[in-house]
Amino acid sequence: MIEIKTSEVSDGEFNRGVFATCDIKKGVLFHEAPVISYPNDEHPHIEKTLLADYAFEYGINHSAILLGYGMLFNHSYEPNAEYEINFDNHTFDFYAYTDIKAGQEIFINYNGDVDNEDPLWFNQD
Repeated sequence: MIEIKTSEVSDGEFNRGVFATCDIKKGVLFHEAPVISYPNDEHPHIEKTLLADYAFEYGINHSAILLGYGMLFNHSYEPNAEYEINFDNHTFDFYAYTDIKAGQEIFINYNGDVDNEDPLWFNQD
């Protein structure tokens, strides 16, 4: 249902993004990314690594590194996907926010909520 390909919007070392391999209807769960969580007081160690830009908030006292394709979605303020934290399964569950066509890149809003237009941490001074 999804694959990793070169993204035109990414300017990272690998220029990767997540793309649909088939049409995905709005509301469909298309990826469950397993979580490796850690206490927030350990985050200063993560801040010293490349993983700092990929960590997600995971409840009040924890952060998380996502497995699967979870850390490879690119950002948009007009996302076509959203995610929900599934604490029972220890996954981040990714759903189509709009209909997504085969071949289209899948975007999430890094701020968590699809309509949150706050500046991103890596664009702030």
